[in-house]
Amino acid sequence: MFKDVFAPKSSEKVLFMVDKPHDDIVDNRGWKARREMANDWYNSFKNMGVETGFSVDMFEFDATGVHNTPIPKDVIDRASKFDLVIAMTEFSGSSSFLKMCRKEGATTRCASMPTVEKRMEDTALRANYADVQVYANSIKKLLTNAVGAEVLFSTGDRLFIDLRNRVGYADGGVCRKPGQTINFPSGEGYIAPYEGIGDEIKELGESKTAGILPDNQHGDLLKYVVKNNRIVEVVGEGENADEMRRFFEENDTRRNIAELGVGCNPKAVVTGNILEDEKVSGLHIAYGMNTQFGGKVDSDTHIDICFPKGLPAAAQALTLINKDGLKTELIKDSQLRYDLLR
Repeated sequence: MFKDVFAPKSSEKVLFMVDKPHDDIVDNRGWKARREMANDWYNSFKNMGVETGFSVDMFEFDATGVHNTPIPKDVIDRASKFDLVIAMTEFSGSSSFLKMCRKEGATTRCASMPTVEKRMEDTALRANYADVQVYANSIKKLLTNAVGAEVLFSTGDRLFIDLRNRVGYADGGVCRKPGQTINFPSGEGYIAPYEGIGDEIKELGESKTAGILPDNQHGDLLKYVVKNNRIVEVVGEGENADEMRRFFEENDTRRNIAELGVGCNPKAVVTGNILEDEKVSGLHIAYGMNTQFGGKVDSDTHIDICFPKGLPAAAQALTLINKDGLKTELIKDSQLRYDLLR
């Protein structure tokens, strides 16, 4: 897997990054195990490096405490001096790594592995990534050719997502070229919805993204009312609903519908870990920041909601509306149609 996915070459410099608890950010068992896993991988890479001729280093930095909160500039500057960065962190830094690798003249490639678990070496990390790459690229093409998406949830709720003026991306699990950034384990195609802001609105008008977005993540099933690509209301009672109302009120950019993603890793399983859950064959939708992949909204967070079969709110169907007016049913009866991805 190390050779197939990362292909480190002679004279390259490899960096393992882990974040560490500090102040009010408290350590936990899973986090400790992840740092041990990082150390195991680090030692494996060191042995490979002796044979192949590349060097390996390890670097700890203070955890940000919130997923996709920007990583401090001095940390990113240090990482950018390496050819390959493997970040096995508690809090996702994917948005910062994307910007680092896509910066003009960048020679770094990066695998972001927030919340990765050792057990994934027997599930999503064990996938045939040649196949996953084909699936992800096929989804990317389908999303790029779409101007909208209709989602039907098992709750009976419906959501339309406006995909005009956007292109799809693929995360297929290959990290061999400068400028690449993957979430690992990998396996998804994804796209930023049209938000209806900035100069684009003069040509396209307001975003047509609207409907009900269920949320499986908070114990109670919450529902978000979406209009013009923004979450405008939290429907539900109790502490979880109140907490989410406060969350969106604290920062208006968090209301943005940021991503439509389709997982395509056949080995991925649902465990409640978003890193792997979003790679399970099916739909995920995120809110918050999406400037890292072609969107227009910057925010302090990017949070995914996954809708695999078996959860209270599953994606029963995902139908893409293509530029030629025809429709493609990519998810049917809560199953990803792999027959469309070859």
